[in-house]
Amino acid sequence: MTLKSFPLILILILIHIKAFSFQDPKANTSAVVISDKARFTVLTPGVIRMEWDNEKKFEDRASFTIINRHTEVPKFNVAHENEWLVIKTHIIELRYKKGSGQFSESNIKVSFAINEKELTWTPGMKNSGNLFGTTRTLDGCDGGNTWDGEPIALEDGIISRDGWYVLDDSSNFHFDNSEWNWVSETKNASEQDWYFFAYGYDFKKALKNYTTIAGKIPLPPRYAFGYWWSRYWAYSDREFKELLADFRRYDIPIDVLIIDMDWHLTHGGLKNIKNPKKDPFGELLGWTGYTWNKALFPEPKKFIEWTNKEKLKTALNLHPASGIAALESQYEEFAKNYEFDTSNKEWIPYKMAEKKWAETYFNTILKPYEDWGVDFWWLDWQQYPTSKVVKDLNNTWWLNYTFFSSMADRTSKRPLLFHRWGGLGNHRYQIGFSGDYKISWESLKYQPYFTHTASNVGYGYWSHDIGGHASGDLDSDAELYTRWLQFGIFSPILRTHSAKISSIERRFWMYPNELQHMRELINLRYALAPYTYTMARKTYDDGISLCRPMYYEHSKNENAYTFKYQYMYGDQMLFSPIYEPVGDDLIVEQEVWLPKGTWYQWSTGQRIEGGKVVKKNYTLKELPLYVKEGSIIPMYPKISNLQEIPNHLVLKVFPGEKGSFNLYEDQGENENYKSNSFSLTKITQSENENLKTITIEPPKGSYQGMPESRSYELKLPISFPPAIVKVNEEEYKYSENKSFKSWTYDGQELTTSILIPEQSISGKVEIQITYAKEYMDKKGLLYGKKGAFKRLQETISLMKIEIARENWWALLSDRVFGAEQVPVKINYNPHTIINELETFEKIQKEILKDMRNHRDARKKITDKILAPLEKY
Repeated sequence: MTLKSFPLILILILIHIKAFSFQDPKANTSAVVISDKARFTVLTPGVIRMEWDNEKKFEDRASFTIINRHTEVPKFNVAHENEWLVIKTHIIELRYKKGSGQFSESNIKVSFAINEKELTWTPGMKNSGNLFGTTRTLDGCDGGNTWDGEPIALEDGIISRDGWYVLDDSSNFHFDNSEWNWVSETKNASEQDWYFFAYGYDFKKALKNYTTIAGKIPLPPRYAFGYWWSRYWAYSDREFKELLADFRRYDIPIDVLIIDMDWHLTHGGLKNIKNPKKDPFGELLGWTGYTWNKALFPEPKKFIEWTNKEKLKTALNLHPASGIAALESQYEEFAKNYEFDTSNKEWIPYKMAEKKWAETYFNTILKPYEDWGVDFWWLDWQQYPTSKVVKDLNNTWWLNYTFFSSMADRTSKRPLLFHRWGGLGNHRYQIGFSGDYKISWESLKYQPYFTHTASNVGYGYWSHDIGGHASGDLDSDAELYTRWLQFGIFSPILRTHSAKISSIERRFWMYPNELQHMRELINLRYALAPYTYTMARKTYDDGISLCRPMYYEHSKNENAYTFKYQYMYGDQMLFSPIYEPVGDDLIVEQEVWLPKGTWYQWSTGQRIEGGKVVKKNYTLKELPLYVKEGSIIPMYPKISNLQEIPNHLVLKVFPGEKGSFNLYEDQGENENYKSNSFSLTKITQSENENLKTITIEPPKGSYQGMPESRSYELKLPISFPPAIVKVNEEEYKYSENKSFKSWTYDGQELTTSILIPEQSISGKVEIQITYAKEYMDKKGLLYGKKGAFKRLQETISLMKIEIARENWWALLSDRVFGAEQVPVKINYNPHTIINELETFEKIQKEILKDMRNHRDARKKITDKILAPLEKY
């Protein structure tokens, strides 16, 4: 080590040491106003803390929910109007009757404006417009109901249509401000401790304020946005390797391998499921375990080394409720470090709320496996809700905190855990595991609402059992699984899973008719990772989750609340999952509310003016995904994981007069993103008559492993072939095949692709695309043709089978075959596109008539086959 490098290393060490230190829970004194036994803290223009304590002690420790009160002091005025103390920001006015005792309806009120009307809050006022947050688990639920048929009860969220929210922190636990912040059993010094949020219809500001004082939502490692394989099954070393070989064989990317509980010994406790053995704590014997089952994994360390070599991030399942059994291989070492008497071989009870026990647990039980290469842990706590060590301490909340914070201390990597929601403040410790959900269409319908609503408490990274956990009639229903997977692609975390039931199949290649579409979906998830990751950074910065309700942007529009099963996926995409099976006509209809503006349908290329409810029909392979006009969607080329990123970027640029995107990038796994170790690349587009200009600016900022050069592919969907393409003033010529310094045209997708060779990222790239002027008033020919081509091709494939049923030499008409070949003709001769598309439009009715009247086609079957094309 050179002397010159020492300061940098010291800085990195200090960054790691402070990686999980809280922000300052003690407010700036300039923000504090004290009136006898009441203390008020102006945290933001829209958030005021209100405390009352008879002994004037007040509370400055971090609570489980609020960890940062040292905010930038907003402008506010303090006045004394007779017996009233008045505190006023530009958003709210608080009035407290001096010396009048505890806060009550008669002595304190807060006023603010909502929808140009003044609203006054007093204690006890019901927040009837609360839009909810989330709940601990969906275990045993079916759709929006619990196992016993009762509606799922979501906790209140920060967001309310009433325009305000009161967070009551009076009885919350606090941290003790020790080196590893621990739960304090000393109660809140303030008898009343409330945080009043006033935001009117600015819901996004409310979440920004909340995460300012309650802590930011961490950015998960980039690999977390890839595909996770999970299944409750007694896999062996050999079977996992065969499974991965199948993923490679079928060319399906994967990043995470979840290993369920059979990785460890169960000591025969679950052999007889009808009469299982119990352990000394009354739990199922073997449900808790830490000793590898060497019958399945003869060399567990070598197995984990193999997962690392294969770029598989690995998590092991844990059920920690029964402590450390005398049967475990780590028992003696744990007992020695914990100073536990082993003379009677008694089991060591679970005591995560005791710091010495927790430190021994993480250092003795988990760290050795982490040193092998285990990346994170799947916690599956379903036992008693509160601690037996600290009264009323929520076990789920505390497990999330201890696992997350201890991981931050043990490694320089981003902490990650996989567990259930524990309550307010748990947004700082994610990913969420939503539990064992019933396989049903109703469950698929409810999950999007459940997912985006959780963003109202900052819990933006729920992971669901995509496909459902257990059921009966629909265990391996191909259509339901496909639709669920479509939702999974546009959910925070993509993880398929199921119960240990042989009739439930989650391997994509076991669905041969749907395999190609499923593979395309997984590849789309990976392709969209630059967009998704950028939005995840925005979640960290602003508290706005990746999947968010429509009412964040459209809080005054009733449709934003009515259409609760659709949501925004980031800033530029709207997704409305299909939750009903197709009918006999092979399509399903669904209503979607599109806000004002122009939208493009991803699968079909349809252009739709928003500001209304639209009814569309979809085939099984069509996605109800809509993109805003002018959007620029950064994408990866085809990749196999999110840990090895190519120096090639795809930019999908949708039609529109203007648009921009700030691409966020960082190292992907370390914590340095919190200390400005990242880059932002601004990409813009503009249209002026027949000229489109796209500009890629040099990135601002830097990070470890940042590429010095990059190549690009610009994709312009729903566009005509250009007349002239210039990149930094150099003209690119047309080519039938993709090659750098040229452009190609895809007649099937109606998309122009421009290939730009690798070059230094320090320079600006400007692309100018000029179109023939005669194309400008013909754009309507492009809209929806991509979908029409696809439906026609699928229809013809089915019709060929139908007419050849008894007449092997039967053919469809030349007109039908000619229409099918329109994309191919455009591929070969892009300059003929206008003529080809106009002809295609003219013969729509005729080709339907030709197929319907074919002498070898049965009417009933033909009606079914033709329906998707007729109703397009």
